[in-house]
Parts: sequence; C-alpha cells; structure tokens
Amino acid sequence: MSKSVRIYKPAKTAMQSGRANTKRWLLEHDPVDAQEADPLMGWAGSADTDRQVKLWFASKDEAVAFAALKGFVARIEEPNERTIRPKSYADNFTARRS
Repeated sequence: MSKSVRIYKPAKTAMQSGRANTKRWLLEHDPVDAQEADPLMGWAGSADTDRQVKLWFASKDEAVAFAALKGFVARIEEPNERTIRPKSYADNFTARRS
C-alpha cells in the first residue's frame, strides 16, 4: 500500500504582512490514523509520525519527482492567484464607498 502525500504552496498567514514561505512548495503526508487524546494530560497524539514531516522544495517538479521516487501517491493543489485591486487614498473618502 502506497502512502499519499499533498503537494502545495502554502498561503500567507493572517499574522504576517510579507510573503515569506509562499514561494516554495511543501510536501506533507496525509494522516493515516486518527489522533487520540491522552487520558492523563489531554494532549492529542498519534502513532503516525509521518504527519510531523514537512519537506520544502524550490519547484513543483522537484516535489513531484521526489514523491514518485519514494513511491508516494501525490495530490497536487495548485495555488490561487493573487488579485491586486489598485486603490488610492482618496477612495477612502468617496461618496460611493459602501
């Protein structure tokens, strides 16, 4: 049985203004089993250690080639393109502002 992985470009988080870590591709393993709560501490844990591994690649082709080399079934998620709407400071004071 071959493992499945997800290959994608992570989106910018809401806590950062820059576009760091959005240019590289990330390979993550899909979870195999569910997480269980520890009865003493309540922490979530699992026997699946592959979900902790994150591999970064410079291009999508490198990530796909690595997945094929290791025998993984890759699910590729294409990034959403960023749309930039040009605005000016004066737009904050127009009467048509909703």
